[in-house]
Amino acid sequence: MSSEKKWVCVFCASAAGASPDYLHAARELGGRIARSGYGLLYGGATVGAMGAVADAALAAGGEVVGVIPVVIQEREIDHRGLAELHIVGTMHERKAMLASRADAFIALPGGYGTMDEFIEIVTWAQLRIHAKPCVLVNVSGFYDGLLRFLDTCVTEGFIQPDNRGLVQVACDPEDALSVVERVWRERAEIPAHDARLDSVIR
Repeated sequence: MSSEKKWVCVFCASAAGASPDYLHAARELGGRIARSGYGLLYGGATVGAMGAVADAALAAGGEVVGVIPVVIQEREIDHRGLAELHIVGTMHERKAMLASRADAFIALPGGYGTMDEFIEIVTWAQLRIHAKPCVLVNVSGFYDGLLRFLDTCVTEGFIQPDNRGLVQVACDPEDALSVVERVWRERAEIPAHDARLDSVIR
């Protein structure tokens, strides 16, 4: 895994979803990440949106690194065509490795697992453990309900207004990368390995 390039971690589903828009967005995002010269970090599977984002990045000549827990790898859905595939013992280890290696986090539409990974990394940003961009790709309004809920949390005093902005929103993959690059520019250089993050997750 090159330490020179920036790495974008994509949280997404092992399912395809009901709308073809979801897989289309995954493929577009994977391809754009690779063509922009960034590396792709993701959950290591070859099915659903996860497989689509990885395959598109590989097809565009990108470097792709997957991290998959053994309980999922045993189902034989791990991707065998990656630059690196790390098989870890637990879901916590997967999240820790992705978090420590990434320079940005983008979430595509997904279910419990996608939300668990994305909300945890946003929580760490709220705690100032890291300062890396966290972006939701709101494909076809998929996350409208979640965004309304976050606004309710602000109104009801559970999220500070300043922290509401930690969740950046993009309408499509092109916009998502533009948001990431804008945050990188605003925050100058985001280190590839954050010692504070590493100390917390160990």
